[in-house]
Amino acid sequence: MSIITPDATRRLTVLDAPSNLGLRPPAPDVVPGCYKAPWALRDAGLVARLGAADAGALVPPRYVATWQPGDGVRNGPAIAAYARRLADRVAAIRADGGFPVLLGGDCSILLGPALALRRTGRYGLAYLDAHSDFRHLGNSPHVGSAAGEDVALVTGRGDDYLTDLDGLRPYVRDEDVILLGVRDDEDLPELAESGLAYVPGSDLDLDLGLDQARKVLVRDELDGFWIHVDADILDPSVLPAVDSPTRGGLDAAQLTALLRGLLALPGAAGLEVTILDPDLDEDGSQAAVLADILVDALTGN
Repeated sequence: MSIITPDATRRLTVLDAPSNLGLRPPAPDVVPGCYKAPWALRDAGLVARLGAADAGALVPPRYVATWQPGDGVRNGPAIAAYARRLADRVAAIRADGGFPVLLGGDCSILLGPALALRRTGRYGLAYLDAHSDFRHLGNSPHVGSAAGEDVALVTGRGDDYLTDLDGLRPYVRDEDVILLGVRDDEDLPELAESGLAYVPGSDLDLDLGLDQARKVLVRDELDGFWIHVDADILDPSVLPAVDSPTRGGLDAAQLTALLRGLLALPGAAGLEVTILDPDLDEDGSQAAVLADILVDALTGN
């Protein structure tokens, strides 16, 4: 694979989006720890090493752990409210000429930038994740956690109060999405039927993945694309501090190369990283690995 040089003119702007609203409790009476991930990444020197502007943090609503089938989406109204506020913050960064780098939080933060971009045009999505996050009531008896359905939500599948904010459903069209690195996922057959492109994660060929991504994301119909990076795209041997570690993922060098390739494509509009759980990374070593990957991918340093 050829060496790709990061865009030195890109004005990186870091915004913390420390929401854990989209996850189930990891154990009874335990709050998901991914809301601490921005602090862990900052403690690893990420902002300074990126040479990025600091846009601060958007504080999420209170996490409510109680849920049972029939309750709808866990913390659903709070997620919708947070998405609108996050969309406004992402839009402000972009209006100021910045390239947003969001530090999550769980995958439900995707609703914010997806809404922000949809307000201004038609954008694609590169979704780097071990899971398709395509659960919805069309394929499941109930949906409890938005972090397991955010691809479904941004493509218009789900409750109106989440999928149709500002009357803009879908935020991303099916044909404008590519999932990279998904593995061991029962929803893959439905993905194929729905028209969402995907490249499986086990033994992912980076050149093939980037070639497929270019075909989906670099088209005249699109104004650009957003990049979602779930930490579980990495193999658990590299980074196990996630809520659902899944074997067969990328190593650090592979993820760095994949991100560099995506960031080099015309139209990259921003990036988010999610699901790192510092409660499972007591010495901070895994946060340091993820910070190294982001710095290498975004700056080449």
